Amino acid sequence: MRSKLLTGTFLGIALFAFQSCRENNITTEESVSPQAKASAVTVSTFSVPVAGNSFLTVKPSGANEVITSTKLGNWTNSNTVISTYFRVSNPGTLSIGLKASVPSGTSVVKVTVGNVSKNVTLTGSANTSYTAGDFNISSPGYVKVDIQGVSKTGGYFADVTDITFGGTAASGTNIFSNDTSYYYWARRGPSCHLGYTIPTSSNVSYYYNEVTVPVGEDKIGSYFMANGFGEGYFGIQVNSATERRVLFSVWSPFPTDDPNNIPPDHKIVLNRAGSGVTIGEFGNEGSGGQSYYKYNWTAGQTYKFLLKGEPDGTGKTDYTAWFLSPDTTTWKLIASWKRPQTSTYLKGFYSFVENFNPENGYMGRKAEFKNQWVRTSAGNWQAVSAAKFTVDATYNAQQRIDAMGGTNGNSFFLQNGGFFSTIVAPGTQFSVTAPTQAPNIDFSTLP
Repeated sequence: MRSKLLTGTFLGIALFAFQSCRENNITTEESVSPQAKASAVTVSTFSVPVAGNSFLTVKPSGANEVITSTKLGNWTNSNTVISTYFRVSNPGTLSIGLKASVPSGTSVVKVTVGNVSKNVTLTGSANTSYTAGDFNISSPGYVKVDIQGVSKTGGYFADVTDITFGGTAASGTNIFSNDTSYYYWARRGPSCHLGYTIPTSSNVSYYYNEVTVPVGEDKIGSYFMANGFGEGYFGIQVNSATERRVLFSVWSPFPTDDPNNIPPDHKIVLNRAGSGVTIGEFGNEGSGGQSYYKYNWTAGQTYKFLLKGEPDGTGKTDYTAWFLSPDTTTWKLIASWKRPQTSTYLKGFYSFVENFNPENGYMGRKAEFKNQWVRTSAGNWQAVSAAKFTVDATYNAQQRIDAMGGTNGNSFFLQNGGFFSTIVAPGTQFSVTAPTQAPNIDFSTLP
């Protein structure tokens, strides 16, 4: 499970400037009728597309609201809350509005920023710009704008295409998704990575890592990847309210998003799998062999990951993954895969955190990674104590930037989602005190 252009994990890519689009004809009144709108003052504003920046943060059972590739639609439930996020670099006043159309009747909707709410009257089938009024922003960072239906005389409240903003708080750099090709990725949120510094120039056969997801940070759609390598990745996921997985995947050397296009001599071949492990293929973000074990891991607990990668002497490389939970002393085999057209030891030790559910992209998630080691082909353990923070294309394109890394004691951490305002510059180097006690693993007993 990889985010857009995640293959750039190890590169510190410079951020480029982001230019927001401007719109006109936005009024400055608290509640605007069609008659008053014609004589309202015109100011310059920014338009934030709902399709790439909004979420149904409260959706009652049975509600029909949906965010499509162009708008908020089917808005009939007055208890549904639609939240839109954008980032400003200055405190000050924001004049907030929306672009909407009402096919029949008249609607009143509530616009809320912080603890302040203002009503807007909407009418007419043409997509029209309305302003709720001015709101004070006390500090730079992400702003959340909630809209909720109050009353309607027609079948539904409105179709909404954009949330708009202007004012002194908008006078600096503003960040939101305005590129249609990024809407899906922006709603998922930016992924972030730790590229570990390998402490040896010798061939490396094993990567070892320990991962803890803090309580409350295990949102549905999260993937906490522990042992990444040049040809694949290994970690834990939250797939639904009732299912979690340990996932291990290896890319085919044949570049395609459709596993059916992989020639036979480029296919990933299964060597063996652990009991209860599901074996298959994956596509859409590269293609290859996939293995996963359904296991209800728990936030707040620490899990251990061991990965082996060695050439088999015939121009292919074997990759094997084991997982250890805190309630046992026996390592669990996930799978062993053979990658053709490849002869290498392990390279590119990294971890990442991502969200693969765009409906939950407004939720935050975090993982801590500690006690990293590599083991050379000669059998020597070497401690890892440094890592570089990098981000994906969504962040680099300045479509959304709520992703960060850092250290907590002797652990590294990654955090994304939730629209927090702290910025850690991509390319930042982190270090911790090197661990001193190498993993105690009896390799002869590994399944």
